[in-house]
Amino acid sequence: MNPTPLFLPCAAGVEPLLADEVRAILTAAGAPRAAESVQLGRGGISLIGSVHTAMRLNLESRLAPRVLWQVAEGRYRDEEDLYDIARTVPWTDWITSRQTLRVDTSAVRSPLQSLHFASLRIKDAICDVMREQTGERPDVDPRFADLSVQLHVGEDYAQIYVDLSGEALFKRGWREVQGEAPLKETLAAAMLAAAGWHGRPEDGDLLDPCCGAGTIAIEAAQIACGMAPGLQRSFAFEKLAPFRAEVVAWQSMKAEARSRIHAPAVRVHAGDVSFRMTDFATRNAERAGVAHAIDFKTVDALQRNAPTARGVLMLNPPYGERIDAKGTGSAPGGYRDSRETFEGGGTSQAFFAALATHWKRQYAGWTAWVLSPDAKLPQAMRLKESRRVPMWNGPIECRLFRFDLVAGSNRSELR
Repeated sequence: MNPTPLFLPCAAGVEPLLADEVRAILTAAGAPRAAESVQLGRGGISLIGSVHTAMRLNLESRLAPRVLWQVAEGRYRDEEDLYDIARTVPWTDWITSRQTLRVDTSAVRSPLQSLHFASLRIKDAICDVMREQTGERPDVDPRFADLSVQLHVGEDYAQIYVDLSGEALFKRGWREVQGEAPLKETLAAAMLAAAGWHGRPEDGDLLDPCCGAGTIAIEAAQIACGMAPGLQRSFAFEKLAPFRAEVVAWQSMKAEARSRIHAPAVRVHAGDVSFRMTDFATRNAERAGVAHAIDFKTVDALQRNAPTARGVLMLNPPYGERIDAKGTGSAPGGYRDSRETFEGGGTSQAFFAALATHWKRQYAGWTAWVLSPDAKLPQAMRLKESRRVPMWNGPIECRLFRFDLVAGSNRSELR
């Protein structure tokens, strides 16, 4: 197939980080033209790429939740226009009538009254094209379809994409059980990218003292070991006709990615106040293939000393039971509201103030990055942030705060 427009969506604010990541991936793969075509857009990036480009981005992107291959576009006024646009696609080039499909629709300022009806008309167009050419039509499977089609409609313009990823790319393939609201791997990767931490000696060691299920530590360890995030999972494109002819190239691509895995140049340190959460995170790290690269300890964040003279603290702060006294934390899925107390009487605000005091005593020379939905977190910690990066944790608007830590009372502390 000829090079085609690709779109990689991402959370708001992550677009520049994703653009840099994709350019780096494609440049390293010897695809400078595709790298040069990368353009920032609203909610993602676009580029012109080949089948091999699409496969590589699925395998190696840490920040994109999926890779979309554009198959049609055009102006529209109503659902019948969308039907006509979808009929221009040779759908028999993608699947057989014995395979399954699904259609999902997203919209920005669209005049359509029903996105569900728009999805139905795209489905009708695909089935009509297939029936006319083969005498049969594919079935619809809303959960595990072979062909997942994405319709995006704006005010008067529509794009139709084939989703090449299938399950969202933050599902790396190692997680078996998860808590009630685990941090997505793509967000953990975005935090690390925003901090400029790439697992190099000059980046220093990384510590997550409130690791929960271990997402940040595992993502960091895979980066430090040069491990491609998609090596442990399958992708939707593997069932689609244009990619089945590329089996040899795909296997070679994965083999080359495996050959790049190496011993980490820096250490990743992690732990939690809860024995159960530390054990849970350790088992996750084992399934992810990076348990050897992470030093896990069950210890209160207020008592853990710096493992090295300099490094990076990276955390998505816990609330409720996970900041109770050591060993009493909740099991996965058992988090309480942030207004709960810790150690039998203090509030979560007091915890953060105590954490900042501990950092100034024990982590002078370190840089701390804290993700929080609380815009007043720096005041609660009595620290002055040197940077704040807007990020979205699902529907929750957050800030990633950077604190440059020095010993004792200093100019960066708020008076």
